[in-house]
Amino acid sequence: MFLTISTTGTAARPATDLGYLLHKHPDKAQAFSTSHGTAHVFYPEADAERCTAALLLEIDPVALVRRGRGKGRGGAPDAALAQYVNDRPYAASSLLAVALSNVFSSALRGVCAARPERAAAPLPLRVEVPALPARGGPELVRRLFAPLGWTVTADPVPLDTAFPEWGDSRYVRLLLESERLTLAEALRHLYVLLPVLDDAKHYWVSADEVDKLLRAGEGWLAGHPEQQLITSRYLSRRWSLTRQARERLELVRLAEADDSKVEDIDNAVADETETEEKPTPLAVLRREAILAALGTSGAARVLDLGCGQGQLTQALLKDARYTEIVGVDVSQRALAIASRRLKLDRMGERQAARVKLVQGSLVYTDQRLRGYDAAVLSEVVEHVDPPRLPALEYAVFGHARPRTVVVTTPNAEYNVRWESLPAGHVRHGDHRFEWTREEFRAWAAAVAERYGYEAAFTSVGPDDTEVGPSTQMATFTISSEREAKAA
Repeated sequence: MFLTISTTGTAARPATDLGYLLHKHPDKAQAFSTSHGTAHVFYPEADAERCTAALLLEIDPVALVRRGRGKGRGGAPDAALAQYVNDRPYAASSLLAVALSNVFSSALRGVCAARPERAAAPLPLRVEVPALPARGGPELVRRLFAPLGWTVTADPVPLDTAFPEWGDSRYVRLLLESERLTLAEALRHLYVLLPVLDDAKHYWVSADEVDKLLRAGEGWLAGHPEQQLITSRYLSRRWSLTRQARERLELVRLAEADDSKVEDIDNAVADETETEEKPTPLAVLRREAILAALGTSGAARVLDLGCGQGQLTQALLKDARYTEIVGVDVSQRALAIASRRLKLDRMGERQAARVKLVQGSLVYTDQRLRGYDAAVLSEVVEHVDPPRLPALEYAVFGHARPRTVVVTTPNAEYNVRWESLPAGHVRHGDHRFEWTREEFRAWAAAVAERYGYEAAFTSVGPDDTEVGPSTQMATFTISSEREAKAA
């Protein structure tokens, strides 16, 4: 891994002042031990007019494997051989960012007792990184650095110069130039954005990473147009940490807008009474979204298809607008649990008349299910073998034919955000498949077209800017055009 920082100067303000700012003498080649190898600092050129400091990081592949950070959670998202065959010795990554922080720690903080006025003043800077992994390509590199005052040149590196038809790799040659930034600002930009572009970290991301991010991002991250992407990637997409960072950055932004200190506006609750509010469970958010869709539809008689243990049926029963609720499931055990949850054996006669639990398979037509206003398939379709999906579609949309059908299902793209879910696994052992957003919309559009419905889509749960919501929902309503023709 290799990075150079250059500046220019005059006889009155020599470029070799860069050595003072970096706390590394231009006449010496120095080596520093890191947890994954050795960092070398040397100066290829150093005179009054131009000075260049180089950081070369030699990776110890044995140390990298022994520490087990080249794979798994928080590490490089590559295949099983990634700990043996990877780009870590050559391409700028979080390894280089950590070395940058360790070797140039004082410069990163803007501390220089010998030249304090130079440390506080902008410099003509030129930063070069010959091999930078950029998940998002040159355009993302420009979107990240340009708003910070850099002139950005990001040239894609071909996969093989002998075979140009193979196209470009995910690496770029990066050149950054600016005359508006201090050296400390430049180093903080690199410290944060190198691992963001690589989109992987070689170590486990814990809660203290939020503090590191906010310290390095002070003065620029709160107002960056790509703030959400930066925080998400820097914190390895750990949702709780990303949310915490964004909340603190919003406080910084509000304080700056009000010309106040953060502690002056973040004082709504006294320290001694402060409690952490737990996020609403996804199952609750899902039920709330379903109930909202049913409420909008005006339905009174509702089918809970695949009702399971009866959580949604119970919620429907609490709302007086639903005069008849039928829970259907193929599992007798699930229906027994639902019956106990609803307390059917102790329910008053009037309330009991509103609810019924029946055993049935959703891949077969059932005369008992015809004539209802609405039906809900909540986290059901993914439990059906794909060859049997057409039978379920006909049984629900073609035969039972309620005026409204609400379908929820996991968004497979969001699975990378589940910290405890191994790569390549589905969320439940009984899931036969999990759709991406595009696959779900294609399925819903085809069903709507085939059976005369119109489909509208809703996000449920955390909605990530890159991978979408954790749960996707479609609300089908009988097409007004098809209904008019039938009449």
